[in-house]
Amino acid sequence: MTKIEIKNLFKKYPLDNKEDFTALSNINLNFHQGELVAIVGESGSGKSTLMNLIGGLDSKFEGDLIVDDLNLRNLPDKKLDRYRKNKVGFVFQSFNLISHLSVLDNVCSALTLSNVPEKIKTKKAFELLTKLGIEKYAKRKPTQLSGGQKQRVAIARALINDPDIILADEPTGSLDSKTTQQILEILKQIADDGKLVIMVTHSEKVSSVCSRVIEIFDGQIVSDTRNKNYKKSRKKKTDNDHFKAEKQHLSFKSALKLAFHNMWTNKIKNFLMAFGVAISISSMILMLSFGSGLTDYVTNVASDYTNPYVVPVSKKSDNMVSSLSTYWTEEEISTLTNELNSYLNENNEDFTISNENIKRGFTMLNLTGTMASIDYSIDGDVKTQSLFCLYTTPPTYNETNLIEGRFSDENEAMFNSFIYDLLGDQVIGKNVDVYVNIAGVEVKQRVNISAVVNTSVFDGILCMYVDYDFLESCVVAQGDILTPTDLYIITENENQTNLLKDYINNSEKYSGSMEERLADMFGEMSSTISIALAVIAGISLIVSAIMILTVLYMSVSERTKEIGVLKAIGARRRDIKNIFVSESFLIGLLSAFVGICLSLISFGVFSIVFNSLLGFAPLSLRWYYFVIAVLLSVFISMLSGLYPSSKASKMDPVESLRRE
Repeated sequence: MTKIEIKNLFKKYPLDNKEDFTALSNINLNFHQGELVAIVGESGSGKSTLMNLIGGLDSKFEGDLIVDDLNLRNLPDKKLDRYRKNKVGFVFQSFNLISHLSVLDNVCSALTLSNVPEKIKTKKAFELLTKLGIEKYAKRKPTQLSGGQKQRVAIARALINDPDIILADEPTGSLDSKTTQQILEILKQIADDGKLVIMVTHSEKVSSVCSRVIEIFDGQIVSDTRNKNYKKSRKKKTDNDHFKAEKQHLSFKSALKLAFHNMWTNKIKNFLMAFGVAISISSMILMLSFGSGLTDYVTNVASDYTNPYVVPVSKKSDNMVSSLSTYWTEEEISTLTNELNSYLNENNEDFTISNENIKRGFTMLNLTGTMASIDYSIDGDVKTQSLFCLYTTPPTYNETNLIEGRFSDENEAMFNSFIYDLLGDQVIGKNVDVYVNIAGVEVKQRVNISAVVNTSVFDGILCMYVDYDFLESCVVAQGDILTPTDLYIITENENQTNLLKDYINNSEKYSGSMEERLADMFGEMSSTISIALAVIAGISLIVSAIMILTVLYMSVSERTKEIGVLKAIGARRRDIKNIFVSESFLIGLLSAFVGICLSLISFGVFSIVFNSLLGFAPLSLRWYYFVIAVLLSVFISMLSGLYPSSKASKMDPVESLRRE
């Protein structure tokens, strides 16, 4: 029965000088099932080219090459892949076993590409290995086998899909005479079982055992003779001889398995690459933690100075500093009151603001160092210290803001913890002389220290807090009046507070308290710092992506022959691409895992360092940072793997198999 029909076949290769080299010329042949054919000829005669064409590794030729009514000429890649997978089995001189796979996995590789269930393909593979006498080596790697054993594995791999055609390229070229005889007997038995076996060989011994010998010289058939002494041996077929894979694609799970095997073979290289990416991932997590830590710290500090029933209001100016010295007139206070009452009424809030609900406050920043100071005595020696901020005690403060002492009254003042640096640990009850220049009005007053206040971010500078009525009386005593810079609206519930704060925050004329403005300012600063750090981490991620791309590109070059083998046994372009993309995916996962571990270790170390130096750690981990890290690591890894995987998928199988 005719299996292959070749009519007027020509194969030409383009040369650099735009001329063509004719590798095969006017080939006319028929091959039948059950034949054991030897194609002989000198090197360069065209015998390997003919075998590549029959095997579907190359479909660019003139004429016709028909296999079971399927003409291979200019056949699309997908159909060629299917043809190689289902119709052809390759046995190579150099075995071309995939070194990082076990014997069993090498034999199963064709079924893996067809997504055959694990139990079925394992059973089939063991039956073939048993038939070939090498079942005890199933778990070994190819490097642990002899030449004859490797060739038996290659034959088992060629037979696993039960193809109709076996193509063997110098199958005994690297074997000793005893092993050669064993392999020839196996190939003869395969032909006698009804398959078409075509061998390319230089050996007369090999050709002498074949049923037919075809000689090629300079791309032409010079002889086609049959061996009259050839005798077939008959052997009962088993059910497995008719096994065919039904599905025609490589599953993602199988691609991951193949990718994992290769990664494990090169585990040191891959771990070092993943570690490099992990450093960038860890840096990114730490940068995000630092940014959120700063934001949380500022928010927590601001929350310590807020009251759910008090709404601070200041007049908005071009910048925060100038707004601190922007005074309220009674007319402006009246206008504000009317606006807020209208807003409350629009939102159906039964609450009316009056003068009784509004408390006055005053804040002055001494940026020049000459507008406010205190004189204090140490062992009879009088010293002077500039005040950075004079601040009337706002109604938002409560007992939790006090480090020690009580809220100040007339002729009393509170200071922040910087006062300890000036007067020592025992400061409550001591007197200091205060000098303040308020809008040209000079106030000099001796005050008693009643408390030390926690100002947190201002602990490195001297701040003083006094009662508003007391400060006003001091100014009135100098013949002037005290005009407030801050207003505090006392509400009845949190809903009223939130409504009023929404109005103020959305207003172009008003702003919140100094603490809120500082929180906004530091929040913007921390956001800017976070963005800057994220950009730096992003640059390192780009470098990591380039590193992954380079390593994977080199991996493609190193595994060129493996790619050729996979294509020879029917792997589609998409299958090859999926294998390398799966490697990228696994590298991304490994990088993310190592990066998360590094970030947790670094987080612990930095927390200890910051706590010892600053008394607090501006770091805050969020669970979703780890999710971001995993997604980003996988994304950049797979993105970096797109070009190498695409390059691998487009490799020519003939050229790939020739590469050493």
